[in-house]
Amino acid sequence: MKTLLIANRGEIALRVIRSARALGIRTVAIHTDLDNRAPHVREADHAVRVEAYLDIDAVVQAARDTKAEAIHPGYGFLSERAEFARAVEQAGLTLVGPSADVMDKMGRKDAARGIAIAAGVPVVPSYGIDDDPAGMSYPILVKAAAGGGGKGMRIVRGAGEFEAAVAAAKREAAKSFGDDTMLIEKYVERGRHIEVQVMADSHGNVVHLFERDCSTQRRHQKVLEEAPAPTIDEATRTLITDASVALSKQVGYVNAGTVEFLLDAETQEAYFLEMNTRLQVEHPVTESVVAWTPEGTKVDLVALQLAVAAGKALPFTQEDLWLDGHAIEARVYAEDPYAGFLPQAGTASIVRWPVEPFSGPAGENREGMRVDAALESRQVVSTSFDPMLGKVIAVGKDREAARRQLVTALERTSILGLTTNTGFLREIAESDAFRDAEIDTAWLDRHPPTAPDASLARTIAAWTDVAIARMTEANGPLMADGWRDGGPAVPTLVELDQVVCVDRAGGLVDGTRVIERSMADHVASLRIDGTRLEAVVNAQEHGIDVVHRGQRFHFTRPDVAGDHGPDVGDGTLLAPMPGTVLAVNVGTDQEVKEGEVLGTMEAMKMELALKAPFDGTVVAVHPKVGDQVPLGAVLFEVEATA
Repeated sequence: MKTLLIANRGEIALRVIRSARALGIRTVAIHTDLDNRAPHVREADHAVRVEAYLDIDAVVQAARDTKAEAIHPGYGFLSERAEFARAVEQAGLTLVGPSADVMDKMGRKDAARGIAIAAGVPVVPSYGIDDDPAGMSYPILVKAAAGGGGKGMRIVRGAGEFEAAVAAAKREAAKSFGDDTMLIEKYVERGRHIEVQVMADSHGNVVHLFERDCSTQRRHQKVLEEAPAPTIDEATRTLITDASVALSKQVGYVNAGTVEFLLDAETQEAYFLEMNTRLQVEHPVTESVVAWTPEGTKVDLVALQLAVAAGKALPFTQEDLWLDGHAIEARVYAEDPYAGFLPQAGTASIVRWPVEPFSGPAGENREGMRVDAALESRQVVSTSFDPMLGKVIAVGKDREAARRQLVTALERTSILGLTTNTGFLREIAESDAFRDAEIDTAWLDRHPPTAPDASLARTIAAWTDVAIARMTEANGPLMADGWRDGGPAVPTLVELDQVVCVDRAGGLVDGTRVIERSMADHVASLRIDGTRLEAVVNAQEHGIDVVHRGQRFHFTRPDVAGDHGPDVGDGTLLAPMPGTVLAVNVGTDQEVKEGEVLGTMEAMKMELALKAPFDGTVVAVHPKVGDQVPLGAVLFEVEATA
């Protein structure tokens, strides 16, 4: 293998480039117009423009044109599309992954379930789609047979919800995967999501690389992942790892794959869920703790993928592999955890990761931290792609050391210009529930996050704003330093979301004692009420961004001379996220009932219904189907019935 085309973007494309380059393999990136200056395009040896990452013909042609012998699909996009694997095979190229035939078998949850049963792997009790809902034992889970990632999935708690849940899941599945076939299974209320990493070569060798726990989820999307799993005993570990190897052999699997299980927290029974026929987002935690030499050399899963794709045998046996330490990964998303996890978009004005991205596996990093990310300062984050911005990984000699290291790493992560979930991730990692390994797959649904208090960030913003003004103005008799003859300096009033009184001479902000230690490179190092802290601050003409302990706070300055647009009352529906208008269901002068869906919008694979706040009449409809609307755009206006 001399040349490798990477059929993906963002951090996974960079991750593959890193391992390929270490092996002396030339890399080819593909990109759309939105990504023409993206980091993965700059980093690859060659780049080819395509209309869409999902265009199979264009991707295969790009490989041919650049004389690539192989294609690495990463994850997402085409990575689990059997038709893509088949097109690669028919073109005489090598896919870094399993065959199209295996993808056909394991890519569908219904087919995979049958193979698992044949291999003796325990499966979740299920129902037929045509079974009488009244005879089912609730709760149940309706999920798409094709695809994954939480799409086409609904929890049903009673027969009365069944029909609507199936219809909604089918619509989502058809849109996401082009297939609305459904599976109906027992829903484990308090389960743990455990998955086993497997690797198989074309010489009949199959090994497992132990397990990961991905139980910290919201809406079936993983938030934190760790290896090894903290709550299973050796008997359960043996059961699921042996089952994963048996399943892989049963289907003739080759390359990297992941077998997912649901562990019932009450009965400790483990059930097969599905097999992901690709590299996983959370693969770095396995790389950080699985060693294969007595000296502790860690595995490189991408390098192994490339070697297996080139026809080589695995360099180790099952007996060679051992666990060394603990690793936890946090997924950083462009989303607002305190507003229903709605997707966010915008320009990341300042981006600071705790260590340089791709500076080496966490186990090799002196600080025990690793970052896989493609986000950098001044980069535009669009709603056209998945909202994941990067991954922060921490490693320690044991779980508690790794957890504390992760908290530190997230506190050192600062993303300004758009809202992310970084502060929320730090809160979870620091929580007693995560510390004690009590979080199951539904924990976040039972414990929705509460928005943090902005008081401290407001103090930081106001003090920094005045400090910057003082540092940047020219010396002279008209300096706005508050000096006056015969009296103490006059405090400065800073208008943010509320007026804040800053007395620099007295070291006070609204009566709170502030001592400035240093101000440089957007970092405010202060002591507030005796506590030392640092925050990354970006003070601009129209607002101030503050990131403290990973949490972003944005304060908008009042614009008395600006165009404020329409007054927004209870009957005005604003876009709760930037995105695309999918449907407009009403017209002007139409009467609507409270809760009636006026329209639907989508961003980053999430659909959101816009509902009438009360009974009334629609007095204005602003968007058209297909419109791209920004966060806060006025969409519908409803006047209450008198």
